[in-house]
Amino acid sequence: MNYFLRKLGTSLLNLIAVVVTIFIVLHMMPGDIIEPMAREEASRLGITYEEAYERVADRYNYNPQEPIYQQLVRYVKGLLRGDLGTSMLNPKNTVVSILSVALPWTIFVVSISLIISFILGMQLGALMAIRKRGIINNSITFYVTIVSAIPSYIIAIILSIIFVYQLRLFPKSGVYSIDVTPGFNMPFILSVLHYSVLPITTYVITSTGGWILNMKGSSVHVLGSDYVFAAQARGIPEKIIMRRYMKKNAMIPMITILAMAFGGMIGGAPLIEGQFQYLGMGAYLAKALGERDFILYQGLLLCISISVILANLVADLLYSKLDPRIRLE
Repeated sequence: MNYFLRKLGTSLLNLIAVVVTIFIVLHMMPGDIIEPMAREEASRLGITYEEAYERVADRYNYNPQEPIYQQLVRYVKGLLRGDLGTSMLNPKNTVVSILSVALPWTIFVVSISLIISFILGMQLGALMAIRKRGIINNSITFYVTIVSAIPSYIIAIILSIIFVYQLRLFPKSGVYSIDVTPGFNMPFILSVLHYSVLPITTYVITSTGGWILNMKGSSVHVLGSDYVFAAQARGIPEKIIMRRYMKKNAMIPMITILAMAFGGMIGGAPLIEGQFQYLGMGAYLAKALGERDFILYQGLLLCISISVILANLVADLLYSKLDPRIRLE
């Protein structure tokens, strides 16, 4: 319990630091997006500029002319009420409503991608550690070298050109077809899977290489341990050593990396989701930044940060359960 409380306290401190840092950095950026909106509203309603400015600032809970500490207090009060603000360029949509639409699709794609890439990376990484020479090792090394050198958005563009525009096997945009009825029915499920194939494939291609290298390094370290040599001396079959000794222990450090990867990928790669026009967190993040919608951008960054902090907390708790040495400490 003490271990859990310490980790929870650390996570809360990290969250406070993230909230303050994101707020200060974004609010120190040059420009005043409220000004043109206030001028437009003053002209449309026939009121003074000062009155229009105050109305717009109250509407978005954001007034760049206030001292920074007053802005921070205003923002924190909104957070405590569950109010992340309203999108500046889409006044009818709150940040929470946008998150409720974008976050599930990103979690769906990221979860499937992470599971597939993790399983492939663990198997191929362990295989490279066992078979240090030969065509299999060379082929995997070649793959890792290539995908590590190519940016993820380039792979997304290549897949888009081939499968969307040349072969026309997948749609250009969206998360499901407008011809199906959303719900727990087979046409909708198949449509969702069809639209998510290319984003998932891109994530898997770009992230599997990292898992392979991490698992290979961890496996090589485990193979040099005394208990592995002892098992070999006792005549235990190699398959059992690899399955029960090497893979099990080599995967323990991967748990922390897995949780961190999930938290980081919640943000999505804006260029990947943007390329396929898949309406997840990454697409909205890129749109908010490009259109200087600071309120939406701030809310999305906060959501991503919370995801990373929670993922790290879960990783610490799981690690303490998987590794007896952590429990002893």
